[in-house]
Amino acid sequence: MPKHPTPKKKTAKRTSRQRYGSFKTKVLKRLSNAVSLVTCPTCGEKAQAHTVCKACGQYKGRQVLDTKKKVEKITKIKA
Repeated sequence: MPKHPTPKKKTAKRTSRQRYGSFKTKVLKRLSNAVSLVTCPTCGEKAQAHTVCKACGQYKGRQVLDTKKKVEKITKIKA
């Protein structure tokens, strides 16, 4: 059975803390930039960037979704 490699010198506490600390900050940065909310120029509500506003249904100044039309949900199956 092969032997595992062993470290030549002891790792200082500061070195290991720096390594894990930098990993933590990278992860937190990535998570904070995951969802960017912007205000819709038409209705003023918060909406996700580069997507259609769910309140007014507009994207880049043009109407994409018809928000006035209500969709009926099927709750019972007619036999």
